[in-house]
Amino acid sequence: MIYCVEDDAGIRELVVYTLQNTGLEARGFSDGGALFEALRTDKPQLILLDIMLPGEDGITILRRLRAAQETANIPVILLTAKNTEYDKVIGLDSGADDYIAKPFGMMELVARIRAVLRRTQGAAAEEEAARPLVAGNICVDERAHSVHVGETEVQLTLKEYQLLCLLMKNRGAVLTRDVLLENIWGYGNESETRTVDVHIRTLRQKLGAGGSMIETVRGVGYRMGDHG
Repeated sequence: MIYCVEDDAGIRELVVYTLQNTGLEARGFSDGGALFEALRTDKPQLILLDIMLPGEDGITILRRLRAAQETANIPVILLTAKNTEYDKVIGLDSGADDYIAKPFGMMELVARIRAVLRRTQGAAAEEEAARPLVAGNICVDERAHSVHVGETEVQLTLKEYQLLCLLMKNRGAVLTRDVLLENIWGYGNESETRTVDVHIRTLRQKLGAGGSMIETVRGVGYRMGDHG
């Protein structure tokens, strides 16, 4: 969803219409008050924000967005009739992700939106990948490909490591042996489920006390529990 904050009804409607016809959902707002009201219930992927608005101007709204934790990371593209270097610097220094001067072509606008989304979503994915997986005293750093139980580093085989990551990413959910076989070994075959049991057993042994978090659930499969 893209939010467009623009007091000129003609421009706002054209932008929303164009975005909707290029595969993007969009909503339009005439001022900052309407924007913040909508933000209480739904967060967009990106906000198009005119600078010259009635009431609060776009720069003030942008600063409010960046100051609030729940909206600080929403990408913002400023739309404005001002096109001086000073205005661009003020906008970008206030936290804008891009700046488009009026008049602008609709296809250029769509291209700039997609570029900002690719850039910001890629950065979010990298940040998520950098965050360690933690369950009890077990900590997995996927970037370093390392596993620690407390302060002790544990050496795992590739399959043991992949099993542990899958269980930790689906913490609390029961993963059947067939699901584990399909995701880790690339096939699902009931006659091979002992392969999973053997790897789970050695994984528990290597994790020591932390291994007790890997629970056998009613003989159906395994899950990463909440105790350590």
